[in-house]
Amino acid sequence: MKNPSSIFDSIRVKPDKDRRLKNDGPACQWPGCKEKATNKAPKGPNSSGYWQYCLKHARDYNQNYNFFAGMADDAVLAYQKDALTGHRPTWKMGTGKKTRAKPGLGALGGEGDPFGLFGDGARAEQKAKVETRVIRNAERKAFEALSLEVSATPAQVSARYKDLVKRHHPDANGGDRSTEDRLIEIIQAYKYLKSVGMG
Repeated sequence: MKNPSSIFDSIRVKPDKDRRLKNDGPACQWPGCKEKATNKAPKGPNSSGYWQYCLKHARDYNQNYNFFAGMADDAVLAYQKDALTGHRPTWKMGTGKKTRAKPGLGALGGEGDPFGLFGDGARAEQKAKVETRVIRNAERKAFEALSLEVSATPAQVSARYKDLVKRHHPDANGGDRSTEDRLIEIIQAYKYLKSVGMG
């Protein structure tokens, strides 16, 4: 069907000549190869240049390429360690210089580290974490039996134990043995806390 429109008369389905780019690049640098070089391969870790190879020889080169060839063992280990962080410098949290933000930063109020994540605040928090002791479940249950917080001191544990024994002992209740189970629980909890150094 013919279209009389002047807009569509210049559209061609197939171009009259091949418009793909021709590879007029350098020849392959592999000894004895006459093919065109279509791929680059790195010369080495200390060299910034590239070899120009055809696809077959680029594959051969890459298959046998060893980045660490000729490097000392300690240099290889240092490179691998730096590769974990992308070869960027790193430091522990809170050990860098404490920086101050510029005034007028709204909620920061001019303070560069409002939550103490960097600088001295972080070091104090790390020390506090190291100095705190691990609380086991049995120890938590023992504190609950004595109706104490986990942060109670040994003196508070002893005082609470004496108070609870006086309150629940059958002799203090006129011979009533209804709270004897509670008394046994209190004594066992105190013995456990005493064995871990809290009594």
